Amino acid sequence: MNTLDISRPGFGQQRLWELMAATCDRCRLDLQGMTVYTEAASGAYVVTPVLAALAGAARVYAITRNTRYGTVAAISEQTLQLARKAGLSDTIKIVTQKEASQIAQADIVTNSGHVRPIDATTVSWMRDAAVVPLMYEAWEFRPDDVDLQACQERGITVAGTNERHPAIDVFSFLGIMAVKLLLDAGVAVYASRLLVLCDNPFAPFILQGLSAAGGQVDLAPKLPRLTGADRYDAVLVALRPQRKPVLEEAAAATIAAMLPGAVVAQYWGDIDREAFRRHCVPLWPVTEPSRGHMGVLPSEIGPEPIIRLQAGGLKVGEVLARRSTATPEDSEYLQCLDHVSSFWV
Repeated sequence: MNTLDISRPGFGQQRLWELMAATCDRCRLDLQGMTVYTEAASGAYVVTPVLAALAGAARVYAITRNTRYGTVAAISEQTLQLARKAGLSDTIKIVTQKEASQIAQADIVTNSGHVRPIDATTVSWMRDAAVVPLMYEAWEFRPDDVDLQACQERGITVAGTNERHPAIDVFSFLGIMAVKLLLDAGVAVYASRLLVLCDNPFAPFILQGLSAAGGQVDLAPKLPRLTGADRYDAVLVALRPQRKPVLEEAAAATIAAMLPGAVVAQYWGDIDREAFRRHCVPLWPVTEPSRGHMGVLPSEIGPEPIIRLQAGGLKVGEVLARRSTATPEDSEYLQCLDHVSSFWV
């Protein structure tokens, strides 16, 4: 099933526009006169270039490509159809490959899926005053996404998004996403015994969401010592990705022996799936997430978290680009990257 299917009624154009307008207003997003280089993508991510245009960008380049979620033709039509609703389609130019001349015009180059990687070559094409908003929190940084050294050498500013800013508040959807992941796996959550492995700021939000749905939840920063008395219906893995899998052979053997039948739900953090399959441990989702990516997308619960996240990332770009006139309140949208490399060890 394509969980990004915008034919779902909650993804209707009128609803998307109301959510987008409210979010732009709440974030005071103002890209007046700027050129933005971002992506055109499927499902809820269709909003990204349209949000930039709605916020006043003079030109938006949106790169796309064929994926399992949609063709270039389909994604282009969805994007421009949404933009036409407010007469913004002329602002957006859909492209299918990176071109130096287009990136050189951009004030903001977003670290969005189809734009990645922002490698040394891409950075070399940027104008001196260009900025790169990560579109996620700084501590979630993936080294393959952006060549930070190249950016530093060029003086290109990079910053993460404070997803917990009240105007964005994406983290409040994390618990709902955990519920969705477990429901899809066939675990009812209500009255289910759940072990959540989480070593990062997601923890309180996941715990609150699962508990509110009636789950009996134990939280640990790593796989605890299990005994024959432990009983769990599922182990939800939400561990910060590392260079190696966060759960390997030993963890697979322990869960198989001590929690027979328990489902391992991969929310975030790469695991050694081959080891788990060898030990016949049930895994969800069936399709392995890309390295460092989540096993449940925010868009699977509706467009709201994506609209908030993308608007927040564009706000970071705005603040960086206008940093000479930014207010202290504006800086609250940003997260610096000074410490990110320590997380990938």
